[in-house]
Amino acid sequence: MLAIFHKAFANPPEELHSPASQKCSKRPKLPEDTLSDFLSRHPDNTFSMNFGHAAVLAYVPPDSPLTKDRRLFCGFEDIYCLFMGSLNNLCSLIRQYGLSKGTDEAMFVIEAYRTLRDRGPYPADQVVKDLDGSFAFVVYDSKAGTVFTALGSDGGVKLYWGIAADGSVVISDDLEVIKEGCAKSFAPFPQGCMFHSEGGLMSFEHPMNKIRAMPRVDSEGVMCGANFKVDKYTRINSIPRVGSEADWTNQWDSH
Repeated sequence: MLAIFHKAFANPPEELHSPASQKCSKRPKLPEDTLSDFLSRHPDNTFSMNFGHAAVLAYVPPDSPLTKDRRLFCGFEDIYCLFMGSLNNLCSLIRQYGLSKGTDEAMFVIEAYRTLRDRGPYPADQVVKDLDGSFAFVVYDSKAGTVFTALGSDGGVKLYWGIAADGSVVISDDLEVIKEGCAKSFAPFPQGCMFHSEGGLMSFEHPMNKIRAMPRVDSEGVMCGANFKVDKYTRINSIPRVGSEADWTNQWDSH
């Protein structure tokens, strides 16, 4: 999968950008060139959607629909979701949210996002932590212009993110596409973490601990983005607000 968001709609950590990207022989590419590269790697069955200058989503269906680790794409009421992997407890989550039996993982993530956005009865970290399985997802709310993404903690699915030539955020499971499109300004998306364009990056496993950017050096000895790790020794002093009257992104304010 591939998701690209204009810098005005997504605010990634500054440490993701490496100054070396402008000095090395291989420079970051513009979003349209990265999309072209992704499409050329999967010429037969790739699907993509363009949202003007704001965003682009691209999706490659799995070779077999029966595979356990699925790749899914769906949209509902101007909310779009790219999902990879599988949820072991999908059936119980469907019952908990009162959804139809035919709901797949991508449809469920959209519904969970809508619940957080519109009613916000639970902390977002608890909602994501309740997902049991190997997963990664990217949600784009085209009406609100917000991005919400998360990666499971078991390492079963890989996800990467980086910065394009124009400052756009690039998210993909295809490491080669990320390397070509972002040069030195990329990193693995941290396991057990979630990112919201208005709230930033936080751990859903350890929501009361800060995230630290650790310098990442590649095989050539060049500073290359950053690895983001949970600082288990630095805790957040405030307690996130909950309740239907609270903005669910407020829980990120202290991170």
